[in-house]
Amino acid sequence: MKILLLEDDGLLAESLSEYLRMEGYEVDRVARGEAVFDATFEKRYDLYLLDINVPDINGLEVLKALGEAEDRTPTIYITALTDLETMAKGFDLGAVDYLKKPFDPEELLLRIRRLFKGREEEGMLRYGNMRFDPESGRVEGVGDSPIHLGVVQRRLLEMLIRRQGSVVPAGELMEALEHPSANALRVTLAKLKKRLGIDIVNVRGEGYMLETV
Repeated sequence: MKILLLEDDGLLAESLSEYLRMEGYEVDRVARGEAVFDATFEKRYDLYLLDINVPDINGLEVLKALGEAEDRTPTIYITALTDLETMAKGFDLGAVDYLKKPFDPEELLLRIRRLFKGREEEGMLRYGNMRFDPESGRVEGVGDSPIHLGVVQRRLLEMLIRRQGSVVPAGELMEALEHPSANALRVTLAKLKKRLGIDIVNVRGEGYMLETV
């Protein structure tokens, strides 16, 4: 999930970005209202986190301009302004939530997860107790903390889970590698097997299979 953070407090912006990235989100941060328009022109986001008191154009005006451009991306305000008039204006402009500073980053994470719970569940692949998001590479249900896979490992895992119980030809799996070879595939799958504790079986002369659990 891609998040755009508008926050002119450098220390807060850095700490929030680092926290959300550790949880598997992709975060871009800007410090000025005008910069939001440049960022959204270059990339599509799934969520906006907007402060209100920022240079150039305040967060309320930013959301108003985005709405006029038919940008309906969900928006959460993170701000010290909590008077009813400001809050009402924010919701009228389309904000879906409002978080008062200072706040615990975990509270923000909980609100984001609640907002996107249905969408995240819909895209998850399951293997036993393990849950895997092929888009972000996030793996849950293995150990105490989420695991984040790189591009190659996530492609391999997706192919194996989608066809669990069946042999996936080695040639197809090698297409996920940057430098395809039988040895590179064997080593990469061995590392994936060890990292996730899953049973990837080598069917000699055919390919590999993730046994059904």
